[in-house]
Formats: sequence, C-alpha cells, structure tokens
Amino acid sequence: MSEAKLKKSLSPMQVCALALGSIVGWGCFVLPGDLFLPSAGPLGTLLGFLAGAILISFVGVCYSYMVKYAPVAGGAFTYAYIGFGPTASFICGWALVIGYVAIVMIDIAALSLIFRFLFPGVFEFGELYTIAGWKVYMGEVLLMTAGTIIFGWLNYRSVGMAGKLQLILAFMLTFGIIAFFFGANSLDSAGISNLVPLFAENKSQAACVISIFALSPFLFVGFDTVPQASEEFAFDPGRCRNIMVISIFVGMMLYAMVMLGVAIAIPYPELLAKMEEMRNAGGHAWATGYVATLAFGKFGSVILACAVFGAVCTGINGFFVAASRLLLAMARGRILPEWFGRIHPTYHTPYNAILFTAVLALFTPFAGRSAVGWTVDMSSVGTGIGYIFTCLVTRRAILNSNTAAGRNLGLFCCIMGTICSILTLVLLLTPGSPAYISFAPRCVLALWVILGFIFYYSNKKEWSELSTEELSRNILGGADIQVLFKKDAGTRQPEKQLQA
Repeated sequence: MSEAKLKKSLSPMQVCALALGSIVGWGCFVLPGDLFLPSAGPLGTLLGFLAGAILISFVGVCYSYMVKYAPVAGGAFTYAYIGFGPTASFICGWALVIGYVAIVMIDIAALSLIFRFLFPGVFEFGELYTIAGWKVYMGEVLLMTAGTIIFGWLNYRSVGMAGKLQLILAFMLTFGIIAFFFGANSLDSAGISNLVPLFAENKSQAACVISIFALSPFLFVGFDTVPQASEEFAFDPGRCRNIMVISIFVGMMLYAMVMLGVAIAIPYPELLAKMEEMRNAGGHAWATGYVATLAFGKFGSVILACAVFGAVCTGINGFFVAASRLLLAMARGRILPEWFGRIHPTYHTPYNAILFTAVLALFTPFAGRSAVGWTVDMSSVGTGIGYIFTCLVTRRAILNSNTAAGRNLGLFCCIMGTICSILTLVLLLTPGSPAYISFAPRCVLALWVILGFIFYYSNKKEWSELSTEELSRNILGGADIQVLFKKDAGTRQPEKQLQA
C-alpha cells in the first residue's frame, strides 16, 4: 500500500457545500413534474419531505458519533467493520458502491437535459439509438464525456480544489432556486388555489406521503459524503454533526421550494397534462423548465441553468469524493485489490479509485437519461443498507463507552435511525408497497447482488487470513480505535471512549 496519505485540506464551509450540493442534485429539478406531483401532490410531497428529513437527521446524528469515533475514510463501510467485522463491511461497502456511483451517473446524464433546454438541437446530432424512450445522440455523448473527464481531473489533482469549486457551485445552486421560487410566485396566474388537489388523485393520502418518504435515502443521501471525507477535515470532526443535520433540512427546504414553484405557477393538474401532451408529441417535457420560461421568459433559461448546473456539478463532484474514498477504504482492508488504495504522492488523492469511478461514469452517456433514471431506486436501497449498519454500530459503540453524557439521546437517535432505514427498505422492496421499485431496477439490483457473491468468495481468502490487528491497522490507520467484534485472539486494541 502507498505510504502517501490523504491531505487534511477541507474547511467547514467546503464540507457544508459538499453535503448540501450532494443532497440537492438532479432530482430536485426533474422529479417535481415527473414524480413528486403526479405521485403525491403538493401537500403529500411536502409531508413526505418533512418525515424523511426528520428521520434521516437521526441517521445523520449516528454518523456524527462515528466520525468522532473513527475519523477515517470509508464512512459506513468503516463503521460496519468496527461493529461487525469484514463480512458485514463487505456487504455494506458493496451496497454503497452502487449507490454512490449511480448518483454520479444520474447527475452526468442530467447534463444532456440542461443543454437540451438551453441550446435546443445544438448537441442533438449523430443519432445513435433509442433506449427506454430516450434518443441517444453522439453530440450529447461527447458533452457528458467531457463533463466526466473534467470532474475526474479536478478530483485527481486535489480535494482542496474540488472543495473550493463545490463552494462556488453550492452558492450558484442556492441562488438559482431562490430566484426560481420567487419568480414563479410573481406570475399573474400564480396562487394557492393552483395547489389543489393537495394529494394525488386515485391514491390515499397515506400512500402519497409514503411514496415520497420511501425515497428519503436517495433525496438526502448527500449528507453522508461528509463522513467519507472525514480523514481530510482540516478542523475538529466533532463539528460535523451540525453540518450534516443543517444540510439535511436546508436541502429539504430547497427541494420544497422547487416543487412548490412548479405547482403554484398554474394549476398543476393542467401543467402535468401539458407535459404529457409534449411527451406524446415527441417533445422534451420538463415542468421546471416550462415554469421558469413562464416566469422570466428566455432569461428564465439562464436562471434555471445556474441552479441546475450548480446542482448537477455539486452532485458529480461530491459523489466522486464519496465513491473514491469508499473504494480506498475497501482496498485498505484487502476487500478490494490493493490497486484501489494507492494515494498519489504529490496530489494526496486516491487517484486509482478516482480513475475507476470516472471509467464507470463514462458508460453513462451511452445509457440514456431514462435508463440511468432506473438507478434512483437502486441508490435508495444501497444507501439505506449503509444507514442501517451505521445506526446499529453507533448503538454498540455508545453501549461500549463508559461516557454517560448524551448516552440516552444517542441511543434514541440510533433506534429512530434504524427504524427509518428499515422502513424505507421495506417500502422499496415489498410487492404492493406504494414505493415498490419497478422491474428494471430490480433486475439490475439482483445482478449486483449476484456479482457481490462472486466477488466476495473469489477475494475472501486474501483478507480472511489477516489478523484483526492487521485489518484494523489497514482500515482504521492504527490500533488506537477499538473494534467491537471478535475475530481472533490477537492483540486487543486499547479502548477509545466515544464522546457524546
């Protein structure tokens, strides 16, 4: 393994931007007209957002405990190792890999949507084929490929450079959403009456709320980019609790502002009907873009483009960081080949893990936006598994600690976070549930599970022969962080108390 180390260069503001920018991504602008309003209505969506943000914030508190306990790269993968050992950490890491890489792919695919809106027809040349109703053009393939290479290069060169860019893009994102919201409300046609019916028709109110709540792991997933980068904090890791919780609720408000802006401009059932007509006519139906044009005319394209471009780029950037640090941590434990764990001697970045993430993302332009959209559900499943492991390990760590301060509050957050995580998985994977994932994502998810079994047993011999002490030294960076499982009778690590 390389002797080079990750560089502590991320400031609190950069980490805030990392979390918020990763939370508010592609879905914030595309899903209001495609999913939120058709599936739940305005009030059903708002209640689903609120329920998800409250319960996911308990998960965020659990992550903050573990960041202080083990401020090293890997996030939930590392915590699963601390609590349950290498097999559990493999399951958690394998689930998170598809979750993180899927979001990178989703945001890269959204670049084509932005440019179709801003520059109609400019990049739609060299038609290749149609997949899931979406035409794939060579011009857009080149555009998305360039975007992938640029963000891969930024992350390859320096996490500090990526952090500074994230801060700029997060401001652009927030300003664009605020401008869009007030612009939509300034229309002569805007009014509260446009929000009726408050819930989707032909669906119970509870089902409306549940269908949005079940997507919480996808909607708010970006906060857990913070623990993935904890090894590169240039500040006290204890400050990350407020960063994560605040980012979740600010992200919820930004999601709500975009959805309400779309719904309030004109009666939203009319808007949805118009979007359906546009799709049937072969047009590019984008409800958020349509409302922005109503509010600002052609200038609306620029305002919305600032917001969407900021959201897409912060998502790509943030999950490049998360995915590469996860791969690095898995390689440190020999669960992935050592190649993934090499750190650049000059740039202090996990350059091979970044290159691998970029290569996977380069398949996105050829999949089409509709096909890549299937990964939304898979991302929710993968990150939900990571949340469960983190909450369960946090409970073990608190019970193992001799520190009484904040003990009951911590245990309560663990219970609530675990319930939230299990509930979202049940809703996504149970037939008949209002949030049951569709057939195509289930097939891809099943394939990923099969590949996981193959990879686990083909690589198990290498890491299973290592002692707990050696595994801990590789994954945790030393022997001063106590693991909470027993694998062998090796040297016991000195206890590290968990601070409340």
